[in-house]
Amino acid sequence: MNYRTRIKDLREDNDKTQQQIADYLGTSQTMYARYERGANEMPLRHLIRLAEYYNVDMNYLCGLSNIKNPYPRR
Repeated sequence: MNYRTRIKDLREDNDKTQQQIADYLGTSQTMYARYERGANEMPLRHLIRLAEYYNVDMNYLCGLSNIKNPYPRR
């Protein structure tokens, strides 16, 4: 699984719209839709914010693991 599929699944599982997540990231809904489609690569800073938002490990978010470990707090 790749991160594009994972971010879409997480968004839908949490009953959020693309606009809500785009607002959280400080980007437009159009750009966020492009991230989900794979038309643009998502910046690392957005991936980190999404891991925090969904409380999941970066490995899970990026599709490297199927284990939803919580995002490590400092």
